[in-house]
Amino acid sequence: MPKKLAIAATALLFLTTACSGAGSTGGSSGGGGSDNTITALMVGNPQMEDIQKLTADNFTKQTGITVKFTILPENELRDKVTQDVANQGGQYDVATVGAYEVPIWAKNNWLHELSTQAQADASYDAADLLKPMVQAVSGEDGKMYAAPFYGESSFLMYNKDLFAAKGLTMPDHPTWAQVADFAAKLNDKSKGVAGICLRGLPGWGELFAPLTTVVNTYGGTWFEKDWTPKVNAPEFTAATQFYVDLVKKYGESGAPQAGFTECLNTFGQGKAAMWYDATSAAGTLEDPKASKVSGKVGYVYAPVNKTEYSGWLWTWAWAMPKTTKKADPAWKFISWATSKDYEKLVGEKLGWSRVPSGKRTSTYSIPEYKDSAKAFADVTLGSIEHANPQNPGLQPRPALGVQYVGIPEFSDLGTKVSQEVSAAIAGSTTVDKALADGQKQAEDVAKNYK
Repeated sequence: MPKKLAIAATALLFLTTACSGAGSTGGSSGGGGSDNTITALMVGNPQMEDIQKLTADNFTKQTGITVKFTILPENELRDKVTQDVANQGGQYDVATVGAYEVPIWAKNNWLHELSTQAQADASYDAADLLKPMVQAVSGEDGKMYAAPFYGESSFLMYNKDLFAAKGLTMPDHPTWAQVADFAAKLNDKSKGVAGICLRGLPGWGELFAPLTTVVNTYGGTWFEKDWTPKVNAPEFTAATQFYVDLVKKYGESGAPQAGFTECLNTFGQGKAAMWYDATSAAGTLEDPKASKVSGKVGYVYAPVNKTEYSGWLWTWAWAMPKTTKKADPAWKFISWATSKDYEKLVGEKLGWSRVPSGKRTSTYSIPEYKDSAKAFADVTLGSIEHANPQNPGLQPRPALGVQYVGIPEFSDLGTKVSQEVSAAIAGSTTVDKALADGQKQAEDVAKNYK
């Protein structure tokens, strides 16, 4: 596809897929108001809730800059920020965006380049940032267009008490067949305990984040190297059927509406024996103020079938839209939020397990953090290091991404197919029908690249 056409198609696609966003982007509050006030939009994960708590008494007190936060669930956040950025609405000075969006938006010239500021500030220590995370938020020119707030892969979490009660032992590198066997043995509806929690909430970044890693390790792929769609191929079908059957038989109640947040609550309340999801969840699970399973959780590598590893690679990062008229205070906030000092502040004020980790090498040398994160730190780092966006499965891919395909059209494609798979979990359609429809949609996408 020619470059100009691709950019136009990207903008149009982002606008059409953002229709379900939470309200209009009308106005330009990001460019108005006091020079000492900036607007921030962020995803509603625990790490973001922490920074909202700490900003006024620390960042604002130090700089005089007030930050007005808006927190939204993941799907709503994606719609809202995409709509604003693609429309050049200018409502937000900073926003949390993911590894999927940053390279695409950088190519479209929608984001400020941040490498210059990061490298010019010696105290920021840009060289300390983990290379996989820097690469994830860099454009084709090799420069950063967002600053990693925290980084993650995916792993399997399990309740050690429930496993011990059944005399079960979790291997460090489980297979999905073993996980299914454990789930069957640990599922106890009479006590309200699910064998496993898995995302069933529609969304390319919700249900299909974990599911695509299952597809990869089963030998499937969204597209082959030449853009041949493989959504209804035997491998993709087998992986999806396995996932749907597993969550239907042994998963959490209300699975078709359960995303990251719902599974975090379910597992953290001791209502699931296992949970396969983001490594970043561990900090909350090990916080006794937020979790009933603190100190009772085991962490092992992402389950596999035909591959050696299968964990995803992701970062939620702070980006600055080109439309902001407050680039200087926006960078001051971003550099503070992603700094070593901020990690120390979280550790001292809220608890070391809650540090937004996975982005800086130095984090893993902090004695207090090492002690609080000893149950999961090594597996987290190992999972990040083994994640392979260039080659996440058994065949060459046409675009980067472990749990997504790094093209603009994937947000729409993945979300539409996820809606059908979620319906299969709910019992209102079949996996075969869901993927047959998905194949047709993928064929339409492939025409743009053939």
